[in-house]
Amino acid sequence: MLLALISIIGYLMTILSTVVIVQFILSLLISFNVVSLSNNIVAAIWQALSVILDPFLKPIRKIMPDTGMIDFSPMVLLIGLRILQMLLVGVANDISAAGM
Repeated sequence: MLLALISIIGYLMTILSTVVIVQFILSLLISFNVVSLSNNIVAAIWQALSVILDPFLKPIRKIMPDTGMIDFSPMVLLIGLRILQMLLVGVANDISAAGM
């Protein structure tokens, strides 16, 4: 049961990492005028991604120093998620080795 819960949490963290990467790519496309926020579909996707990620990125942005135009908070979030995934794998390995 506990291993299944750890697997589900790991899967959700993978989905969150994918959403961060999608938002990063979309922000690049918007900043280089490949797509425009005046397009309703692009604006809706951008807003949905922002609603999903803002609760995770705002605390990171409060802690990090202002770097001007470059926002490093998505990279910090990705690194943090990867570290948590590695810790979860370690816990899962320990549980399976103990035979629980």
